[in-house]
Amino acid sequence: MSLRSDSISILRGGRAILDGVTVELESGRFTAVMGPNGAGKSSLRKTLSGEWTPDKGTVYLDNLPLHSLPAAVLARRRAVLPQEPRLGFPFSIEEVVRIGRYPWRGLATPAEDETAVAEALRAVGLDAPADALYTRLSGGEKQRLHLARTLAQLNRPAAAEMLPCFLFLDEPTNNLDLAGRQTCLRLARRLADKGTAVFAILHDPNDAARHADNVWLLKDGRLFASGTADSVLTAPRLSDLFGVPIATADANGAAKVFFAREKRETTDAGPA
Repeated sequence: MSLRSDSISILRGGRAILDGVTVELESGRFTAVMGPNGAGKSSLRKTLSGEWTPDKGTVYLDNLPLHSLPAAVLARRRAVLPQEPRLGFPFSIEEVVRIGRYPWRGLATPAEDETAVAEALRAVGLDAPADALYTRLSGGEKQRLHLARTLAQLNRPAAAEMLPCFLFLDEPTNNLDLAGRQTCLRLARRLADKGTAVFAILHDPNDAARHADNVWLLKDGRLFASGTADSVLTAPRLSDLFGVPIATADANGAAKVFFAREKRETTDAGPA
């Protein structure tokens, strides 16, 4: 079972911000999505997750048009961490995570809800009391908390049908320090290893190379390249994609490390 798009396009102001994209998210695979600003990454995330309906083409979940599925059914199959999660009310940490359990009302037992909330908070390593107010958290703590909410949503109760699920992460490492970034991406990797289809918009090709199975590159709303991480992530291709010279270097524990290389202008000063 998979989530796939068939030549989807999104039009805004007479312009295609997503143009004829055909992709497929597979269960048990971590897919990293990369591209320059304005390439259509978030538009693709919103369309594949059901937030937007494409102006052209169709998104299918298990061969059914995604837009035909009831919201409650969709909420039990996919969780979304948007680029800028917004929550203005002074909910407690525990209350925010419990929002993720809403789709399971009537299916999950109170004990299953308690376990799901506790496991999610423990997984993201949020070091704050459960009754601490959301509005008083730092940016990084809020990001970890919203990640915990998505984890709680994906924790299926015993009474639910065990169908493949999908996790959408839109720039999930925003506001996170190095330790937080690794916690987030390792969690996503582990979920993929357990069968979840992971879609993650990333900016650092090193993160994609380290954690992803597949990579989609977007440019000007179109699919620039797609395939396995090893085949897609090359210095020449990334240089073409981002318009800056990118080089690689060998490093301990990694096949290669990507870094931007500065262009240096040389001048002929002539004889001294």
